[in-house]
Amino acid sequence: MIFMFLEVSQLRVAYPGRSQPAVRDVSFGLHAGDIGVLIGPSGCGKTTLLRAVAGLEPVTSGTVKLSGQIVSSAGLHLAPEARQIGMVFQDYALFPHLNVQRNIAFGLHHLSRSARAERVAEVLDLVGLTGQEGNYPHELSGGQQQRVALARALAPKPRLLLLDEPFSNLDVDLRERLAHEVRNILKAAQTTALFVTHDQLEAFAIGDTIGVMHEGQLHQWDDAYTLYHRPASRFVAEFIGHGVFAPAVIREIDHQVVVQTPLGDLTDVAECPLPCAFSGGACDVLLRADDIVHDDDAPVKAEILRKAFRGSEFLYTLRLASGDTVMAHVPSHHDHKIGEWIGIRPQVDHVVTFNRDCPVSDGKMCRMPCEHTTKPS
Repeated sequence: MIFMFLEVSQLRVAYPGRSQPAVRDVSFGLHAGDIGVLIGPSGCGKTTLLRAVAGLEPVTSGTVKLSGQIVSSAGLHLAPEARQIGMVFQDYALFPHLNVQRNIAFGLHHLSRSARAERVAEVLDLVGLTGQEGNYPHELSGGQQQRVALARALAPKPRLLLLDEPFSNLDVDLRERLAHEVRNILKAAQTTALFVTHDQLEAFAIGDTIGVMHEGQLHQWDDAYTLYHRPASRFVAEFIGHGVFAPAVIREIDHQVVVQTPLGDLTDVAECPLPCAFSGGACDVLLRADDIVHDDDAPVKAEILRKAFRGSEFLYTLRLASGDTVMAHVPSHHDHKIGEWIGIRPQVDHVVTFNRDCPVSDGKMCRMPCEHTTKPS
C-alpha cells in the first residue's frame, strides 16, 4: 500500500464578513514523493488552501494531516514552524544583501559550520548552481533566482514543500521549461510537494496529480490525461484544454445506440447509456479541438470565425451551417482565411456527455454519464 503523506479532509476556510467560504469541503490526498498541483482561475481558493496546509490560515472545519498526524482542525492548529514545511513564494523572498550561499544557509543555523557548508553544496548541485555561491540575487537571472529560492526551501529537508505560483514573474516561454526542471529536482530530492498555479502547461509539466478548483470547491483531483479526457464536471471540461459543448441526442436505432451531433452520427458506441438516461435522449457532448479533423472531402462544412497561430498548428474556431460552434487544431500549412468554409469531420476516440440542463458556470459537479470508445460514421 502506497503511503498517503498529505491528507486533506472536508476542509473549509471561512473569513468573517464573506458570504461564502474561501475553501468549501475540499478533500484530497497526496502520496509521499508525489507532486500535486492546484489549478484554477484567480480567486478560486487555491492559494488559501495552500496557506491552510502550511498553517498560515486557520481552518473552520475539516482536517489537514501530515504523516497521519492532524496538524489543522477546528480545534487544533499546529504552528507553521512545527510542521517542517518549506515554502517557495511568487517573489522568491531572497535576501538582497546576502549572497547565494548565505541565502541558502539561512535556515540551517542548527547545523555546525561544516555540516551547513556541506548541505549548501548538496542543494546547489541539486539545482544546478554550483559555482554561483558568491553571487548576489541581483546578479542572477530570474530562473536562477527561482532555483536559489528552491534550494533554500529544500536545504532543511522539509517533510512537505509548498510552491505558490513560483514562475509567475518569469517569461511565458521560460515557465514550462523551468516546470520540467523543478519536477526533476523535486523527484531527485524525493520531496513531496504541493504546487499552485493558474497555468495549465505548468501544471501538466510538473504535476503527478492535478486538482481543478472553482469558487472554493475542488471539482476533480486526477492525472492530466484523465482531467482532459474524462472531466468530472462541466467546469473542468471547459477550463482544461480547448473544446465546446455541442447539443446531441442519444437514440436507439435498429438495436444500435447512436449519438446524433451537428457533425453527424457517432455510431458503434460501446456501453453508452440508453436514451432514457437523459430526458428525451437529449444531452450535451464535449467536442475537443483534437476531436475535429480538417478534411476538404468531408460532407460537413464550417466557416472559420477565428484563427490563432500556434507555430505548428492553427486553432480554428468554426461555425457550422446549423449555427453551432466547434474548434479544431489544424496543421499550420493549412492557412485558410477568416470567413472561408472548410470541410471537417469528427474523429472522436471517446464520447463524454453531460446533462443539458446543468449550466456551464454554476460550479455544480455535473457528472458525465458515459465515456466510451466510438467511431465516427
